Amino acid sequence: MNEVKKYSPETRQRAVRLVQEHAEEYSSQWAAIESIAEKIGCTAQTLRTWVLRRP
Repeated sequence: MNEVKKYSPETRQRAVRLVQEHAEEYSSQWAAIESIAEKIGCTAQTLRTWVLRRP
């Protein structure tokens, strides 16, 4: 069974900020999300959800 990881609000904010700040360095926003998600230890879909929820 998959284990649910909890991420602190600070971790979420940092990850979203990294995507926003570095998106132009990648071929697409999704490529940035995949790369950054791997580095922070969450799935790309989880990080995508966080990005979409940010104003």
